[in-house]
Amino acid sequence: MIMISLMELERKAQHDHAHALLRECLKKRNIRYDENTPVVKTKLGKPSLAEHPDVHFNLSHANGITACVVSDSICGIDCEGIRPYRENVARRAFSDSERALLEAVSGEERDLLFVRLWTLKEAYVKALGDGISYPLDKASFSFEDGEIVTDIEGYRFRQYVIRKGKFVVSVCEKYGG
Repeated sequence: MIMISLMELERKAQHDHAHALLRECLKKRNIRYDENTPVVKTKLGKPSLAEHPDVHFNLSHANGITACVVSDSICGIDCEGIRPYRENVARRAFSDSERALLEAVSGEERDLLFVRLWTLKEAYVKALGDGISYPLDKASFSFEDGEIVTDIEGYRFRQYVIRKGKFVVSVCEKYGG
């Protein structure tokens, strides 16, 4: 289940709102979630529900958007507002083929493609639970006939470009758990 909320909130309020979305998603599974719910974290900080290890979740928030995914499989989600293409980030975190895709377009189209690629990488890394220690340039994506193309095995990806291209939400889920 994915929940997305579009509203301008202060940074602390975004965090709280993400947890409110998680609470609503878990309620549909008859799981109570509040400040007293036991949560365990991996050594790199990825949280999970101590009493429901088979339920996976991930949260994301950025200016104007908050997103939550709850799944029976390991998952990650990232949401971002469209922002300008950053060549230094692309040079550091994108594969050669992704940089070539970005160089083939310009202006707003490049900005959107940059965020689409970035959020896919972030969703994948968040699913892995590796944080920024994962070499982002090793996770490579492209698009063909509107479909996400990657050589990453064992994971499926979905992406939503919403509000007339103002925001991108990417979701990664591991196959079969």
